[in-house]
Amino acid sequence: MSSLSPLQTKTPYAFANLPQKDALVSRFVGASLDSLRTPAMVIDRSLFQHNCRKMLQNATEWGATLRSHLKTHKTVEGTRLQLDGGEHKTHAVVVSTLMEAWEVVQGGLVKDGSVKDILYGLPVAINKFADLSDLWDEVAKDGAVVRLMVDNPDQIRFIEEFEKARATPRRWSVFVKIDGGQRRAGMTTASPQFTPFLRSLFDSPAISVYGFYIHAGNAYASTSSSEATSFLSSEVHAVNEAAGIALPILGASSNAGAHNQPFVLSVGSTPTAHAATAESRAALSTFLHGNLELHAGNYPMLDLQQKHTSLISADRIAQKVLASVISYYPARGADGVDEAMCDAGCIAMSKDTGPSGGYGDVVGKPWQLTRMSQEHGILTPTEKGATLKLGEVVEIVGQHACLIAAAYPWYYIVEDGGQTVVDVWVPWKGW
Repeated sequence: MSSLSPLQTKTPYAFANLPQKDALVSRFVGASLDSLRTPAMVIDRSLFQHNCRKMLQNATEWGATLRSHLKTHKTVEGTRLQLDGGEHKTHAVVVSTLMEAWEVVQGGLVKDGSVKDILYGLPVAINKFADLSDLWDEVAKDGAVVRLMVDNPDQIRFIEEFEKARATPRRWSVFVKIDGGQRRAGMTTASPQFTPFLRSLFDSPAISVYGFYIHAGNAYASTSSSEATSFLSSEVHAVNEAAGIALPILGASSNAGAHNQPFVLSVGSTPTAHAATAESRAALSTFLHGNLELHAGNYPMLDLQQKHTSLISADRIAQKVLASVISYYPARGADGVDEAMCDAGCIAMSKDTGPSGGYGDVVGKPWQLTRMSQEHGILTPTEKGATLKLGEVVEIVGQHACLIAAAYPWYYIVEDGGQTVVDVWVPWKGW
């Protein structure tokens, strides 16, 4: 069978056997953090909510709408906080997996109008298209839309073949993914294939171009607001250039009325989204060929990578991992310093590193997680004479919250820095 043949049949989408929230709430709410089995992930809901409101405010001040990425926490509760900031709101989300998309629906977020616009945030996968089609059918009942991302001509051909097989063919709303030099995904505007690709999109009976989308993952290397602003400007330039190339092609197309106008220019990563302020917008002198949309995902929880950008302070990091000291080794380390072993290894913390060094910092103590195996990690002091006790529970902030969160079947929720569990969130697992 050709890899591009339309999928006429599919296996029904299988939902993960997730823990039951009610049972977890009954068991853990009211418990103190020092009574929990470690490793455990803790989220401060008040900080999470503050970060969400701040990002919605940033987007408004920058003159843009916000599309919230759900990939970090993957929960109904966290999604509601991302979308509703009181004074500022959004109804648009990005998901990385079909599990996330379907759980948005199953969690009632489409039915109650919280989510009206779902972008599947990877170039569309052929073996997932039938599920995406079912997803669109489902959310359309409540007036919502599913959007796709494209960056390859064969994706257009497959979408057309799929829709031809339907009794009532449709037009899929798509973002064109732009590569701004990061070489993660997307097509560059300098590519000789870019103009023919746009022409195929605008002439396709199965496509409605919604806008242009870019993600500057390299912006995580920012160490100042000015650097992040520079990355943000580069993002805007790239999608704006793409839209500028597209406009005359659209004007010459007989299907011009089938495509979104003005284009949506979707830019962002958490560092560049933090740099999206009224001041950085004023510095954008380029005429825009569309309306700006900001997207980001890590910002509700944050981590050491984000702290290193200097765009956020440590007191805004909303997540931490609890780990127990399970052994202690006097004078074993370099220069005769002590070392300790904890029960949080690479599965609990991920092996992502960052510019600040190590895999995580111990909160309130001069210790760092510097070496890891699968289920345990080695803590080393950052100050001479620092000690830990066997059985002590430490709080560790890791380098990359998105990958750390993926390890946990549920999160313990606290408020305002408290030490008592007030809720339990169960994330969506699977693809």
